[in-house]
Formats: sequence, structure tokens, C-alpha cells
Amino acid sequence: MSAINTIWVLLGTALVFFMQAGFTMVETGFTRAKNSGNIIMKNILNLCIGSVVFWFLGFGVMFGSGNSIFGKIDFFILGDYTPFLSDGISKWTFVIFQTVFCITASTIVSGAMAERTKFSAYCIYSVVISLVIYPVAGHWVRGGGWLSGLGFHDFAGSSIIHMLGGVTAIVGAVMLGARIGKYTEDGKSKAIPGHSITLGALGVFILWFSWFGFNGCSALGIGNDMTTPGLIFMNTNLSASMSVIVTMLFTFYRYKKPDVSMTLNGALAGLVAITAGCDVVSQAGAAVIGACAGIVVVLVIEMVDNKFKIDDPVGAIGVHGACGALGTIMVGLFARENGLFYGGGFHLLGVQFLGVTSIAIWVALMAFLTFKAIDKTIGLRVSRREEIEGLDTSEHGLSNAYADFLPTVPVDSLVEEIDQVLGVLPVVNDIPVDVAIPIKKHAEINYGGAGSVLTKVDIITKQSKFEELKTAMNQIGVTGMTVTQVLGCGIQKGATEYYRGVPVDVQLLPKVRVEIVVAKVPVERVVATARKVLYTGHIGDGKIFIYDVRDAMKVRTGETGYDAMQGIEEKID
Repeated sequence: MSAINTIWVLLGTALVFFMQAGFTMVETGFTRAKNSGNIIMKNILNLCIGSVVFWFLGFGVMFGSGNSIFGKIDFFILGDYTPFLSDGISKWTFVIFQTVFCITASTIVSGAMAERTKFSAYCIYSVVISLVIYPVAGHWVRGGGWLSGLGFHDFAGSSIIHMLGGVTAIVGAVMLGARIGKYTEDGKSKAIPGHSITLGALGVFILWFSWFGFNGCSALGIGNDMTTPGLIFMNTNLSASMSVIVTMLFTFYRYKKPDVSMTLNGALAGLVAITAGCDVVSQAGAAVIGACAGIVVVLVIEMVDNKFKIDDPVGAIGVHGACGALGTIMVGLFARENGLFYGGGFHLLGVQFLGVTSIAIWVALMAFLTFKAIDKTIGLRVSRREEIEGLDTSEHGLSNAYADFLPTVPVDSLVEEIDQVLGVLPVVNDIPVDVAIPIKKHAEINYGGAGSVLTKVDIITKQSKFEELKTAMNQIGVTGMTVTQVLGCGIQKGATEYYRGVPVDVQLLPKVRVEIVVAKVPVERVVATARKVLYTGHIGDGKIFIYDVRDAMKVRTGETGYDAMQGIEEKID
């Protein structure tokens, strides 16, 4: 046994395992908040189902010594797998490493089918992917099957993991149909933005980090070879970086602004594409592969959405399906040995193309049969009402995945608990107003009296202008205001923007609403000052609304009208 190789593979196992967190964040961030809990449940169940099913039978199907098409039935991995342990690692080290790869293959599917798939249906097709679909394709490539005999090269799984997930995703998305409201009656695509681009970005960074284990540790050890791991790490990072740059520039050209979510997809596209040939291509080859992936991912996501009307909320079909196939085929071009551009002729390119085609056909056929069987029995899609309400509520009884962190308990018990912790006595009765703060008495309350002429000024403007507005108001004597963060649009319907290549028809822009009730300062001065501060001459400067206020009352003193709007000027000793 080799200690260093064992540590290397187990490190890779941990990193690939951590990819589940990345996938969860990407899928959650790119979809709506009302389905966040459902996506979290699907990803954690996929992890657990895949682990158990692959141990139960999937590993034997993939690595068993059966024939060139199918491994063997070996329940609970009791057979001898010594031929695959030549790098000095133990049987169970190899098993757990292959298990996390199997999990990755099946988790890709959930993003494309998000927000409308039954949780029970998801669990069932996760079993089928881990039990049959992935192990059979994996046997062809990694388990001594017919593709490996032809010289097919997919080092870490561009085809048997990522393309497999992408093909399954496209079959599932087609059979499910689009989300409610995704397409108009005339077939025009409507953008449904995800609820947290920040969460999605964090998921991408986690996946990028974990990909070094995904690719680098697929060598199953380092031993005396200190060159290949560094080459793999370098190519992995270079391809992803080049893909991001190209995606950013390409979306800048097409949408007039660089698209954030599409650029994040570009990072994953570069990682997926280089996975097949990261050990055999040069740095220049990796850069070209990444650049191609950066363009392909945009074009495929647009084509899938706009032309084929397939609803893929996270872009899994473009990222994993298209770029997985692209990267695998491009090994036939850029492999330093036997690649077409290195004098190797068309043989390897033909083998790569044959392998991609064969795997895609196998996966598409099995995915169709699986989804069809599910749809005819328990049903594949939730009801219209459940989809509108959100799967968190209908599938899991979760009212809100972002509920307040404070516990929901009766107020009296919460106050009592806090008092016990702080060691203070509870307040039995409210202190009378005249005892709490000495005030000047007012004989009677006169609503709408002659001295109670008040005016309310409502200002809606850009958030960036708030501090300047507040300072200007303080300078003219306005010190009281109510400020609210709001979303809205005027007659211009916001600004025309693009989300993943789809124009957003009506965009609710973030604004700030400032409410001021004035009595002493002339209304004209408040309005003139506000307009001077907010004016830029461009659409979107905001609006100012002016209302008559019938009356106001200060709760503490009972003062009304003009007096209620003033500060404390006199106290009674």
C-alpha cells in the first residue's frame, strides 16, 4: 500500500464530496426562494441515495469483470477488484472515490428540472442513475469496457459524468415541460431571475475549488510522478479562466452588458470541458478548449431556451451536456499524443466522437424510459397550484426557507426567559406617561384644529441619492423622516436588461422611499431642495408626491398638529 497515494485519493474524495455544497448553492441561487428548501432536500438525498445504491450494486456493474458492455452483479462489493488498485491504494479508498463521482453525475439533473418536479420522482430517478445508467456508461470507459478498448480518453468524466447528467437533464426537462409563466402564448421566452446571484456565485467558487480534486486526484495517486498533477491543476484553472473571460466578452457583445449569471456558467463550462483531457493537453490546448466552451455555453443556453423552448433554470444542459461533449471530442484535436493537431491523424478524434455519441444514446434512451415510467405511475410533475405556491410548502411543509432566525414562541415566555438570563425583574405594569417623562400638559386633544395644518412629502428616488438627500434635508431644518427600501417602476417599466440572454420586459428597480411630514419648514423649500439634490436630467431621477395631512398626534404627550411635529423644548421639573 502507498500512504501518499492513499492520502491523495482521500483528499480528492473530500473535495469532490464538497462539490455537493457548490451544486446546491448554484441551483438554489439561480432559482426562486420559494423552492430553496426543496432543492436542498433533493441534493442531500441525492448524496445519500447515490452512496447507498452504488455500494449495493452500482460499483459492481461499473467495475465488475463481466463483459465489454456490463460488469457484473456484485451486491455490497464483495468481489476482487485488484486490477483497479495498481497505484497502491486500498479497495475501500477506491470505492469511496468512485462513489462521490457517481453522486456528481446524478446531482447535475436536479437543476434543469428544478421548481416543478415531484420530490418522490426525483428520489426514484436518482436511484436509477446511480444503479444502472451511470455504472453501465462508466464500465464502458473506466471498467474495462469496449470504449476503453478502442482507446477512448475521458480522464475525469467530461462525458460519463457531466454529459451524462446533461443528457438526462434535457430528456427530463422536455418531458416535464416549462415552468408556469416561462413562455408567453406566442412562445416568447420570459426571464425568471434567480433569487440570489450571490449564493450562486459562492457555489461556483466552491465547485471551482473542488474541481482540483475532481481532476487532479483522478490520477489515483502521485507516487514518483510529480509532473502530471501540476499539469492537471494548471490546465483545469487555465481552461476555466479563459472560459470566464470569453463568456464575459461574448455576452458584453451580445447584450451590451456582461451577463453575471451567464459568466458564472462560463466558469463551470470551462471546468467541464477540460475534465476529459486535462492530463494530455498542453496549456495552449487547455486555453483554446476553455475559450470554445465560453462561446458554446452561451449559444446552447440561448438555443435551448429561445429556439427549442426547453426550460432549464440553471443552464445545466449547456454547461454539462454541451460542454461535456465538446471537451471530450476536443481531446481528439489537442491531445499531445495522437491528437489531430499534433500529427496523430483522425483515429482518436473518431473514437472520441463515437464514444460521445454512444454514451449520449444510451443515457437518452434510459432516461426516457425512466421518466416515462415515473410519469405513468406516481407522476413526474407537481400540480399547478403546488408549483405556484412553491415546492417548499407543498412538498415539505416549509413555509419559508429564509424565515426569521428568532424562535416563534409566545412573547410572555420569551420576555420571562430573557429576564431570568439577565437577572432583571419583569415589568408588571406600564409606567404612566406623566411619571416616565415629565411633559407639559395639554388640556384637550383637538383633531384637525386650526393650528394643525401639516403636509406630507413622499420622495421616491435612487438609493445612491439617499445620503445626499438626508444631508440636504437636515440643512434646511427637516430632521424627521421615514425611510423604506422599495422596488418599483414608472411608465418606462424600468430599464431593458437581459437575464441569461432573455430580455426582462418589466423590471422592478430598487428604490428608496423617504416620507417627510413638514409643519415648520415651508413645503416649497423642501420640494425645491429635494429636486435640486436628486436632479440628473435622466430617466429614473424619481418622483415627489405631496399630500395634505389631516392631523398628527404625539403618543407620549398627546400633542397634535404643529406641536406634535416639534421636539422637546420645555420640561417640568
